Amino acid sequence: MPDLPSLLIVQLTPLGRGAVATLHIEGPGAAAAVAAHFTARSGRPLADFPAGRIVVGQFGPGGEDVVVNQHSDRVVELHCHGGLAAVARIEEILLASGCRRISWQEWSAGQEADPLATAARLALAEARTTRTAAILLDQYQGALRRALVEIDSALQAGAKETARQQIETLLAHAATGLHLVRPWQVAVAGRPNVGKSSLINAIAGYQRTIVHSMPGTTRDVVGVQTAMDGWPVEIFDTAGLRETGEKLEQTGIRLARRKISEADLVILVFDRSLPWHGQDQALVDSHPAALYVHNKSDLPAAPGPRPAGLELSAMHAAGIDALCRAIAARLVPQPPPSGEAVPFEPQQIEQIRAYLSDL
Repeated sequence: MPDLPSLLIVQLTPLGRGAVATLHIEGPGAAAAVAAHFTARSGRPLADFPAGRIVVGQFGPGGEDVVVNQHSDRVVELHCHGGLAAVARIEEILLASGCRRISWQEWSAGQEADPLATAARLALAEARTTRTAAILLDQYQGALRRALVEIDSALQAGAKETARQQIETLLAHAATGLHLVRPWQVAVAGRPNVGKSSLINAIAGYQRTIVHSMPGTTRDVVGVQTAMDGWPVEIFDTAGLRETGEKLEQTGIRLARRKISEADLVILVFDRSLPWHGQDQALVDSHPAALYVHNKSDLPAAPGPRPAGLELSAMHAAGIDALCRAIAARLVPQPPPSGEAVPFEPQQIEQIRAYLSDL
């Protein structure tokens, strides 16, 4: 633990209402600063309790109920009611006693000697699934650092081909690493009334978007955050793509096209019960890398050829699991194995690419 020049207070639990909030007080005189305003339920002074003993009592004027864990003279954890007002009252007293408030991110940065471990520790707090958290935990425990050391060693030994292979292995996981915290963006597109909104609702498991038989009902981009095979995904419903003179609908279509252009993956939805249309083919031609979905499999299929794709019924949620697996496979075709080094920040990827200039 670094030698801190001042007395710090850090809220380690998330901001907002909660059952319990944890305040970390650290630095010279931490125990004395807490003891000056703490009254143990037993009436004994805090200094009488051994380090590590849990002590229940009250803090400050008015007696805010707290639990204190004094790790040492320099480190004390104070647990209180998680409401914003309770935390603010305790912090106000400690600030008046000479404490300085810092963010948990700033405090965490001072706990690690390795900047990669610091970055992984901060990213871990933002992980949305256990799968992405496990990958970030591997990086916190040194997987990425060890890989970079191996590349440096190979370059110093003149083993350029070995170094190149190691670099390529790291870069192959770059896209996955960048989405360990930031969800993949998936846009659902297609002509009006093919079932895009029903598909979003089926994936979400509840009615997230409006479903209506009138073309142009979806005027805005509506997103749903979920996880597919352990990967965080934000999937967007977009306005039906067609030519129209209605200005409000035109605005929705422009928003849809912009979201489609920014997406990591586009899902094109077609109505299986209707004959293949020239506008359908135009969508396929414009988005050859899209995932094709033929909806309304509960209705008789229209005759004639159409591109291969997943057949499902959004109305009856039939085939949704297969679609989610297909989306995950498109987004992460080669998931990193346990313990693998994975760069997860843009600057890390830039550093790895810079190695190529030495080859």
